[in-house]
Amino acid sequence: MADSFRSLPGVADVTWVRGAAAGDAAPTLLLEVPHGATRAVDFDDLRAALRGDYAADLRDFFYVNTDVGAPELATAIARDVVAARPDRAALVVRCLMPRTFLDTNRVVDPAAAARPSAVGEMTPGLMPWVVDEHDRALLLERYAAYRQLTTDAFDVVCGGGGRGLCVHSYAPRSVAVDVDRDIVGSLRAAYAPDKVATWALRSPVDLITDAPDGAAMADGALAAAVEREMAARDVGVVRNGAYSLFPSTMAFLHAQRHPGRTLCFEVRRDLLCDFVPFVELAVDGARVAKVATAFSRALLEVLP
Repeated sequence: MADSFRSLPGVADVTWVRGAAAGDAAPTLLLEVPHGATRAVDFDDLRAALRGDYAADLRDFFYVNTDVGAPELATAIARDVVAARPDRAALVVRCLMPRTFLDTNRVVDPAAAARPSAVGEMTPGLMPWVVDEHDRALLLERYAAYRQLTTDAFDVVCGGGGRGLCVHSYAPRSVAVDVDRDIVGSLRAAYAPDKVATWALRSPVDLITDAPDGAAMADGALAAAVEREMAARDVGVVRNGAYSLFPSTMAFLHAQRHPGRTLCFEVRRDLLCDFVPFVELAVDGARVAKVATAFSRALLEVLP
């Protein structure tokens, strides 16, 4: 089992977190970070593999649109759980492909074409500036590898009675802009000092539990436990505040495949770091630990 899931260069980092008495036990907890490419080096590595013509300031979009703190949070949750349950093992899967080019939390068809998205629409799987055929093929090949890896991991963990979490972080404010070739200019205007405070402040934690039609998809007991733990720390929680669990997302497919065994959530980025747009951010370990403790204690209530 220890060799069943491994890191894939340029695609995903896979980390096993084992309790002291876990031996080669199968994982009972999966923490997937589909937007885990949060470092400048992640952007630079993928950009170097691409041949197309991309805007020189595209990295600015990357900085505000990647889930800073989510990989550290996922790892901290895993460590907390196995520290309390030393006979257990957890699996952390961190995507290494910036969603600046392709979003691995989208259901992307092999024949997909790059396209923009307007305010209010789900952001696309393949971003509108990916028009070079070599780049499109490379991204879709890596996407397929990541999708197979995570699907297999959810099947093993949730199919064995464990839980699978999709870990995200979002920017503090809900900035509404079109995702098109003018994205960086639009974002800079949205984050202007006289404009940024006009955007709605998001909830500290958002549990994405339901489909758009209201159907419950997540582990209800786990969601309720997270709400209790966050309330004890005076951290606000909503359900489906930013968006629902859309069928166009892989999180929806995992939840549909494993009813009552998954939970997708967002943590507001300023709970994990000092949020400043358009720069690489440093994650605050103490802040991460506070949030991780709430999730790990909730998980310990429901894990087998």
